[in-house]
Amino acid sequence: MDSKDKSLIRKEVLVCRDSINNKLKMVKDERIKETLLKLPEFRSAHKVLLYASFRSEVDTSDLLKYCLARGKITVLPRVERQKGELRLYEIRDIGEIALGYFGIPEPAVNEDRRINIEEVDLAIVPGVAFDEKCDRLGYGMGFYDKLLSGTRDWGLEATERNTKPYLIALSYAEQIVKMMPSRQHDIKMDRIITDKRIITCRDKQKNGD
Repeated sequence: MDSKDKSLIRKEVLVCRDSINNKLKMVKDERIKETLLKLPEFRSAHKVLLYASFRSEVDTSDLLKYCLARGKITVLPRVERQKGELRLYEIRDIGEIALGYFGIPEPAVNEDRRINIEEVDLAIVPGVAFDEKCDRLGYGMGFYDKLLSGTRDWGLEATERNTKPYLIALSYAEQIVKMMPSRQHDIKMDRIITDKRIITCRDKQKNGD
């Protein structure tokens, strides 16, 4: 796709993503999961921020079970409605997830499980669309841009930026667009994993992390 207004890109990509049939979606989900599991950034991460997949998003249910089974500290976001922001909480069992904001699955745990974003080694970030420069288009609420705003300063050289957490987006190939309009405060991903390829915009190993 060519560069277009964000709202139009969001609408078109969601229609495209929703149209992927269930059988093909399962194949794509498995490819994406297997690619992620092989990455050294994932394998070495102790605290992992995931999302509980919603509607036609890349399915994360197996990833959640994998992280829990292997002793990774598994973190999920929950919407704080009054402040319009995400707060992060550790879960220790799939049964601690319940429907929350707009029917999105969220952690149903107490405040003593709260985790700060600075503690997270690897963040798996959802989104509607992505481009070759690792720009991300979300759902229009700005939750993840707010959450991650203190973790990156793209005006600095790579070696001077904050580099934690490492940001990975999971995406179907159909969600990759040619170019998106972006603003300075928009948070770029470090890497995007699709069912067909990996797009890397920051190599953690090469930057000495």
